[in-house]
Amino acid sequence: MAIKSKSRQKKFDTRIDFTPMVDMNMLLITFFMLCTTMIKSQTLKIALPTNEKVEKEDQNKVKQSEAVTIIIDGELDEKGLSDPSKGKLYYYDGMPETENLATTGESNMKQIQFGTEDGAYPAIRGILQERNKEVVKEIAELKDKWKKHEFDKDDDKNTEIFQQKRKEATNNENFKRPVVIIKATPNACYAHVVSVLDEMQINGIVRYQIDRINEVDSAMMILLQGKELNK
Repeated sequence: MAIKSKSRQKKFDTRIDFTPMVDMNMLLITFFMLCTTMIKSQTLKIALPTNEKVEKEDQNKVKQSEAVTIIIDGELDEKGLSDPSKGKLYYYDGMPETENLATTGESNMKQIQFGTEDGAYPAIRGILQERNKEVVKEIAELKDKWKKHEFDKDDDKNTEIFQQKRKEATNNENFKRPVVIIKATPNACYAHVVSVLDEMQINGIVRYQIDRINEVDSAMMILLQGKELNK
């Protein structure tokens, strides 16, 4: 009697060869690298003042009628951090007047409100625009022409010409332009410093610098704060 042989199942190799996928991945990586726009670093851009030709002995001197000093102050919260909602601004024109500071506490320093209105700072903006009114007026006229496409019918060309003429207006030596000195106390909020720097750009001021607060400024601030509390 013949013995039936048991049927054997054929075993198939289930391994998948991924070698062709390597070439595909390299092609995809190369494609995305060439076609994708890289993310630009988000850094604070500050328009630095232009270098003007002046005599060496006059490089660190500013006309008293053109100088405006802005001092940024604030208050610390319970954690020892500056509170953005309690910012303070002080300013004075020219040199500090300290003749009557020791006797009556009087000086030419004034305090203004650091409030916001639709993202703007109306108090400091009004002061800067008043002292830079010739440049502000010229920029306003140029902006009106830009909106009407009077420089060029093409949008890009129209904007390019406007930016060039705006730069020429802000650097025009025939206009009376202020020199703004920005100072900040240790209690000042970083966001307020950035806001004041933004006002330089908004109001077309190219001559400004960031300086350290000195003892005279501190004394005027303390006496002015005392007078405000006594009212």
